[in-house]
Amino acid sequence: MQPVIAWFSQVVVVTLLNLRTIRQRLGSSAVAIVGIAGVVATFVAVLSMAEGFRATMATTGSPDTAIVMRSGSDSEMVSILLREDVRIIADAAGVRRGANGPMASGELFVIVDLLKRSSSTTANVSLRGVSPSAFEVRPNVKIVQGRMFESGRNELIVGRGAAAQFSGIELGRTLKWGQNQWTVVGIFDAGGTLSDSELWCDAGVLQPAYRRGTSYQTVFAKLESPEAFTRFKDALTTDPRLNLKVMRETDYFAEQSQMVSTLITTLGSIIALLMGIGAVFGAVNTMYSAVASRTREIATLRALGFGGGPVVVSVLAESALLSLVGGVIGGAIAYAGFNGFQTSTINWQSFSQVAFAFAVTPGLIAAGMSYALVMGLLGGLLPAVRAARLPIVSALREL
Repeated sequence: MQPVIAWFSQVVVVTLLNLRTIRQRLGSSAVAIVGIAGVVATFVAVLSMAEGFRATMATTGSPDTAIVMRSGSDSEMVSILLREDVRIIADAAGVRRGANGPMASGELFVIVDLLKRSSSTTANVSLRGVSPSAFEVRPNVKIVQGRMFESGRNELIVGRGAAAQFSGIELGRTLKWGQNQWTVVGIFDAGGTLSDSELWCDAGVLQPAYRRGTSYQTVFAKLESPEAFTRFKDALTTDPRLNLKVMRETDYFAEQSQMVSTLITTLGSIIALLMGIGAVFGAVNTMYSAVASRTREIATLRALGFGGGPVVVSVLAESALLSLVGGVIGGAIAYAGFNGFQTSTINWQSFSQVAFAFAVTPGLIAAGMSYALVMGLLGGLLPAVRAARLPIVSALREL
């Protein structure tokens, strides 16, 4: 037990000695801190984009809401349902009934062009035709400015996220797509969900405007309870008249977010890795400089009986401390600069823009700090080994 206590005592003594001399090496230490801070800030900022996109898609769904598409469809875009299909779905077992009948909305959407406010470039935006029960299916959607569109008229309501990201869709504006003119009569808030990125109109008006006949693409159905999903699904998938795919809304939108989230995370990780290699070299140079400036001190301690292990640990501890300081600074920069930042990106599975906010979460900050610590330990490893192997006699002769 005594040797173990002595070893830890040596570690504490040498580490405190190293830390007290950091002030004499502020320049080189600052270079390492800034390098690691830059890597962590970039790493957290890029991943916060994926986290924000994933959060927007995940909060869109509700466990007591089902989405129905044609069998074999992986998104609304490639699905098609006939009017009779929609009627059968609305009357299926498990669908909640309200004062106006089944809470099921037959819907279709098309892609329209709008200019992004940030870059004035053209972007794809979803124009969704909905049935009268759409607001019952999505109770979180509320009109916050203007009014609801009237059935049978070329009128639009605009999601708050779309209104913030795209120009030309202000309240009262008139737009022309194809042979039709549309008037923006309201702005709605969908609580930060995917619907905030869309424009809504009457499905009965959108169908002939885009030559869709009486067809739809999906049905969103509010169920009696989350447990009613199995009964609802079984009723539709066993009906010989139908050929349908039934999913919980939560599962569908989680699946829709995978491609973009994976792409952003992969690119962000590659960028952070390349930048991290540079930061590690910066840490190596810093710690080599630190070891070189304390050659005689280290040799003296070794001559007094201090082992090589405590010297290695002390150098790694200093490198880890500098990296954690850089990690804290980088995390703070990412949080201050990007958390809540509103933007939009294309969802490649629907080929339309999704407005969302960057989300710098505690988990991302922790990941950034862990990455900073790994860079610091890697940067301090070789200098630490060199310090432990310094020839005592020759080192004492150095000035």
